[in-house]
Amino acid sequence: MIDNDKPRDEAVEKELAGVPEEFLDKDDAETIEEETSALDEALGRLKDDLEAAKQEVLYAKAETQNVRRRLEKDIQDARTYAATGFARDILSVADNLSRAIDAVPADLREDEKFKGLVTGIEATMRELDKVFGQHGISRIAAMGLPLDPNQHQAMMEIPSTDHEPGTVIQEMQAGYMLRDRLLRPAMVCVAKKPD
Repeated sequence: MIDNDKPRDEAVEKELAGVPEEFLDKDDAETIEEETSALDEALGRLKDDLEAAKQEVLYAKAETQNVRRRLEKDIQDARTYAATGFARDILSVADNLSRAIDAVPADLREDEKFKGLVTGIEATMRELDKVFGQHGISRIAAMGLPLDPNQHQAMMEIPSTDHEPGTVIQEMQAGYMLRDRLLRPAMVCVAKKPD
């Protein structure tokens, strides 16, 4: 075996020292030198290729781990927000129940004929609110608050001296959140300075 710490000529001479003279000539020594040099170059390329392959494996592992994390997050989001479409559809039921309760005049609320009906509608509304709460659906606060474009949709401006400009003074339609995501913005009227 050639000792790489010694100069090339000495290493070749040592290798050739055990070979009988009749089998060697100067061309053989040069051939062995060339072959050894070629082998060293090939070994260097193999080492470079091995290092490159190690780097590719590390990058592939990192990418696989990133894909796995993204997939886990997507699965969790899908579980958490799976009912988004259904929740949006059921909001119209909540709106209609609220309108029904608001439409009952005060004198009919006290009338014995209609008292059971009004109580039933109110109980249905409370039950719906309870179910919304169990599934992370919450009503967005609007009245008396500054307009928040992330949660409120300003439908019109109303001149007002009683409220600061940009304050919500009327809620036309309730807005809802599904956990931390907007389900539907609250449609509101906002105060503005009188002309």
